[in-house]
Amino acid sequence: MNKNDLQMLGFEIVAYSGDARSSLLSLLKEIRSGDFSNVESKLQEADENLKLAHNSQTQVLSNEANGEDLELGFIFIHGQDHLMTTLLLRDLVQDFIELYQEKYR
Repeated sequence: MNKNDLQMLGFEIVAYSGDARSSLLSLLKEIRSGDFSNVESKLQEADENLKLAHNSQTQVLSNEANGEDLELGFIFIHGQDHLMTTLLLRDLVQDFIELYQEKYR
């Protein structure tokens, strides 16, 4: 896997994580106002994008685990940062859903 391949995977991770982040922030805005109608669909949308980002990440991890010496660049690291913060956001949004559901019961 060359540096260009890693850059492309980094861009994929950024894009998929960004899409998931957008879904989660949109959902958070909705539940703050008491609208829970899109919870399942937006969580599913976010989870699908996170899965795609994770799949891109796994390609790199697999290659490194098989002994390939990889030249990681900033774009890939930026992608990793996006993925990890979006995974954290996913967990926090789940907690907020439960909190706001209690509030609006």
